Amino acid sequence: MAKKQKEMLLVGSKTKEALKTSGKDTFMVSSDALEGLNEYVYWLVEQAQQRAKANGRKTIRSYDILAMK
Repeated sequence: MAKKQKEMLLVGSKTKEALKTSGKDTFMVSSDALEGLNEYVYWLVEQAQQRAKANGRKTIRSYDILAMK
């Protein structure tokens, strides 16, 4: 059975442009790159929801979103 495609949360043109350029380097972006990144964003949202709920809150705060630098 085919997996239902989730709604795109990213602005395609802006995301592709960010993926393509990094300082002096230029990268190609495959057709499925946005779909993969969109799935990751959905996962981040789910993790933030779970963390807020685990802390007894209904408000998602910036620190609920797992981000590494």
